[in-house]
Amino acid sequence: MTTSKPKLVVIGNGMAGMRTVEELLRLAPDLYDITVFGAEPHGNYNRILLSPVLAGEKTVDDIMLNTREWYAKNGITLHAGDPVVKIDRPRRTVHSQSGLAIQYDRVLLATGSNPFIIPVPGHKLPGVIAFRDIQDVETMLDAARNHRHAVVIGGGLLGLEAANGLLRQGMEVTVVHVMDSLMERQLDKPAAALLKTSLERKGLRIMLNANTAEIVGPDRVTALRFKDGSEIPADLVVMTVGVRPNIDLAKSAGLQCDRAIIVDDTLQTFDPRVYAVGECVQHRKALFGLVAPIWDQARVCATHLAGFGHSRYVQQATATKLKVTGVDLYSAGDFIGDADSEDLVMRDPRRGVYKRLVLKGNRVIGAVLYGDVKDGPWYFELIQNKTDIASLRSRLLFGQAYCEPRAA
Repeated sequence: MTTSKPKLVVIGNGMAGMRTVEELLRLAPDLYDITVFGAEPHGNYNRILLSPVLAGEKTVDDIMLNTREWYAKNGITLHAGDPVVKIDRPRRTVHSQSGLAIQYDRVLLATGSNPFIIPVPGHKLPGVIAFRDIQDVETMLDAARNHRHAVVIGGGLLGLEAANGLLRQGMEVTVVHVMDSLMERQLDKPAAALLKTSLERKGLRIMLNANTAEIVGPDRVTALRFKDGSEIPADLVVMTVGVRPNIDLAKSAGLQCDRAIIVDDTLQTFDPRVYAVGECVQHRKALFGLVAPIWDQARVCATHLAGFGHSRYVQQATATKLKVTGVDLYSAGDFIGDADSEDLVMRDPRRGVYKRLVLKGNRVIGAVLYGDVKDGPWYFELIQNKTDIASLRSRLLFGQAYCEPRAA
């Protein structure tokens, strides 16, 4: 059936793009004729929950956010497994890999990011993968059934989740990290040391300050070689060393890009017909990888696509609550501090609890919690609200329950 509705083409069927579509349907359900192109042959799923799928705690069906039936019910045309390869802006047409050409009135770019693969010799050998999508998880599960030694390169959250999943699947797992502490973006060194000890007790082997020189193997990976010449056996190598915004399509269309696609406070590119959200965008020099800011972007972008142009995207401080292999972690704000900041620290090794609050001018500016994270959201509220904590200082580390009754 033909329609005179304006046409919205969404390029990218991941969490950012589809969250924007969901917000748009809530605001203006009948405004657009919507077509979605996705590179993967699935509906939209929760990428954050790939780790529980790998660990055997969830199935692929469990993590689906929008099934094919949902698209049909909402009148959305889905082209799954058929990525867009060209945007012809003068003709207002997108072209897909299969040869489809679709006219648009508005485009939403949500192309996400690509995993970075360290270009060492052997990085293209079979058995060397990233941890990014359902196919990667299926490759890892297959390796766990048929092989023994797994190496995860990268000691951030994603790498530790991959390592935990592979350990749960029965593999012997080594985490190789180039830095001198795990999760250095979220944890200070004392908390990272506690985490390392806990993970080693669970059976993971962790190598810090480890520089990979080569991935070894004749026709499949068999070992990892370091710059000092030493080797460890490896039947599977999982790279979790970061991502790069996926901007090739935008660049080839002549859109303004720096490290990512440059957008303004309305999530519009310099072409007023083209919007962008998620890990592929750069807003006021910042890039994005956490869910909270991307959900904010989706809401603002949907507001403008719906024609209610009063909303602006504002970057907020973010908090990270992490559950790595059963260990509770929470970090927020500036947990490094500087020459003018001071620390409040509590250590309780027997209970496995560590807390560090970073203060500046009677304000909390950062927090790292390990083992006992229940007060994390409260500390985050203090950070966001720039609350004066002078009267609470002596009780602050003991948490909200010890502070609020007397603060009233």
